[in-house]
Amino acid sequence: MRAEHLTVELRARSPWEAVELGTALVRRHARAVWAPWLWVAVPVFVLVNTAAWALSMPLASCLALWWIKPLLDRVPLFVISRGVFGQTPTTRQTLAAQLRWGWGPMLGYLTWRRFSPARALYLPIELLEGERGPRLRQRRAVLGATVYGNAMVLALVCLAFQLAVALACVALVFLFVPVDYLPEAARAGLALLRDPPLWAQLGLNTAFWIGVGAIEPFFVGAGFGLYLNRRTQIEAWDVEIAFRRLRQRLQAASTGFVLVLCLVGFVGPSRAQAPAPGQAPPPGVEQVFGQARVDDHAFRKAVDTAYHDPLIDRHRTDRHWQRRPQDAPEPIQREAPDLSWLRGLQGVLAFIGEWGLWILLALVVIFVLASARHWWPWMRGVRAPRAVPSEATSSAIELPEVLPEDIATQARALWRDGHRRRALALLYRASVEAMTARAGVVLPPGATESQCLRASRRQPEDADRSLFARMVRVWQLAAYAQRLPDDADFEALVGDLQASYRWRA
Repeated sequence: MRAEHLTVELRARSPWEAVELGTALVRRHARAVWAPWLWVAVPVFVLVNTAAWALSMPLASCLALWWIKPLLDRVPLFVISRGVFGQTPTTRQTLAAQLRWGWGPMLGYLTWRRFSPARALYLPIELLEGERGPRLRQRRAVLGATVYGNAMVLALVCLAFQLAVALACVALVFLFVPVDYLPEAARAGLALLRDPPLWAQLGLNTAFWIGVGAIEPFFVGAGFGLYLNRRTQIEAWDVEIAFRRLRQRLQAASTGFVLVLCLVGFVGPSRAQAPAPGQAPPPGVEQVFGQARVDDHAFRKAVDTAYHDPLIDRHRTDRHWQRRPQDAPEPIQREAPDLSWLRGLQGVLAFIGEWGLWILLALVVIFVLASARHWWPWMRGVRAPRAVPSEATSSAIELPEVLPEDIATQARALWRDGHRRRALALLYRASVEAMTARAGVVLPPGATESQCLRASRRQPEDADRSLFARMVRVWQLAAYAQRLPDDADFEALVGDLQASYRWRA
């Protein structure tokens, strides 16, 4: 490990801080992570779905894509494990490394270890350290001793985020559906879920794969952060890095220090004897270094900071009650301050608490009465007289359960008597029955106009389809827009329907 090249500050962190460190590494190297991920994930997606279509097993493609996720986890792990030491690989280097790097442990992660919730924590042990056999089990037990629960929660949270992204992609489709067609679109979507065609299955697989591509690198990065933090806690990597940096500083300053030692070694023996009378004493520390005491302020500040670290400073203060002996001297009683002025404040607050709401209510009533000349005329005009529903605006139209034999004659009679909407309703109902007989379809109870129009396309004659569409359009304008046809248009419509459907004259 080239600890001196680390681009992050190693220290003992809590597990969730370590998770945040891993996700921050993924964000820092986002381009280097997702570029090779797309180069690998897109061909895998195409190959899996093509094989599923060829085998007529579209539902198996989603399961296969989920099962092979550990193969793609090698891509972000390779990038961030190099990027943490300042050597971010290029897309070409990452793709070339996938051909020969990390294939040994994949057999276990695609079989008996596939459902391991701590996969993101254990994957760096096998891919980066290359441990195998009993030593691997020992390393897994030591590293996962205290953070196995955190790794399990991390796996569940990332799975929930993947499902959320996939559902968001599906819900995005409904944003482009007009509000009027949302109920029909929802029913069509439920029908597709019951028996999805190939294109619907491909869309669901695409949404799922987008969720995997957006969240899975963060899952791997968070597991790498847990792994890095556990190695730091167990093996004291932060202390090792501090000593290596100290050694580098000492090596940089050692050249001048060695020269001083050599000078002292050559000159010292000749000056070691006592000075002759009248001879100046040999230079001491004050003359060599220019000061009597070397005081490195930065070093002392760093030492004080280290001693205040909670991991090093073990001092604590405990406070507890202890019964005082009877023969102990009485404590000195201090004179209590004069707080008589608080009694007046207490009386004011008590009065507000007791009568404040009543005073507020009285002020509101006074304000309402004083401003009555402004809002009372407006309130008198709010209540409008109830409009008497007319036949043209009423939505409920009662028709006989059995249609009359002379439909055209009955419709003309209703039209002459002023019941024009009922006349159009009778024609619409009779046209629907005649259309279903000719098209050979069975409509569900309460079928809408749109469903009737789609069913009318099965009529063999083009003239019958056009005439029924004309009848539906006239009925919709009358039922929902209160736009009734004039007498000539009504008579022409009745004549065409009678001639086409052979109603009795």
